[in-house]
Formats: sequence, structure tokens, C-alpha cells
Amino acid sequence: MGKPLTPDDLAAYLAAYGIRGEVLRLSRPTPTVAAAAEVMGVSPEQILKTVVFMVADRPVLVIARGLGRIDTRALARQLGVPRKAIRVAKPAEVLEATGYPAGGVPPVGHRQALPILVDRQVLDLPLAYAGGGAVSALLRIAPADLLAATRATVVDVQPAAASGE
Repeated sequence: MGKPLTPDDLAAYLAAYGIRGEVLRLSRPTPTVAAAAEVMGVSPEQILKTVVFMVADRPVLVIARGLGRIDTRALARQLGVPRKAIRVAKPAEVLEATGYPAGGVPPVGHRQALPILVDRQVLDLPLAYAGGGAVSALLRIAPADLLAATRATVVDVQPAAASGE
């Protein structure tokens, strides 16, 4: 599998593909949405989570607002599989699929091409912060740029109440 990717690898990927976004190296870890929002001085709704799900033993990446949960029943409907065919990936599976450690997975620049889904609510944000390749790094990116870079499928997998509205 090779050694894990880093925030430097993510920054190189952004530059190589002309993706407008910035990798921010932070003075302290941001393992939670609340911690990331506090460090960045933004609302928690601007923090995104990048979650790897195993769908019938194949990795699928889901990008959603950090607040609230991803509805796996809705995800199953979107993917046309039974709910029981979906589970959150284990840390080793996350690392194998993306090249990045769980907790720092960025929405782009993975070791292998993955199916990527983005919850529709993410697109309502003018600017967002996602995993930056490590727990002490974040990627600042406009959701429109994120969508263009990932060519993600836009889905509804997060209840509207999760956005705090």
C-alpha cells in the first residue's frame, strides 16, 4: 500500500490539478467538528466530514456537513443496495482506500479513484473546511470548487435538521 499520504501530498495534488483550495496546517489537532470550528473561528456548519463507507466491500466516500449524522438508509437508497450492505469503514480500510488516516481524510487527492457522494446541503455553504490530510490540517475550499474537483454525485443523505437550521 505504501506510506500514508500527508497534507503536503494534498497540497501537491491541488496544485497539480489547479484546484482552488488551501491546505491549512494548524497548531493543534482538530479531531472533532467542534474543535475544528473553534480553531478556525467559524460556525460548526462550515466544517465538512469525509466519511468512507464500505458498500458490499467496496469503498464509497461521502462528504457531508460535520453536524449531524449521515442517514445510511438514505445512502442505501441512493446506491440501490440493502441497508445491511453498508457500514462505516474501519481505520485500516480508510487508509487503504484513500491513503490518508481516518480523521484527516480530505475530499480529494486519494490514492485511488473512489465513488464520491456529496450531500446537497454542502453546496449551500459559501466556504467550507474539510479534512486536510492529517488531524492537524484542514482544507479550506468553496463547495462549488469541491464539486468541480471531485465530480461527486449530489445526494440527500443528511437530514435537514443536521445543519442547525
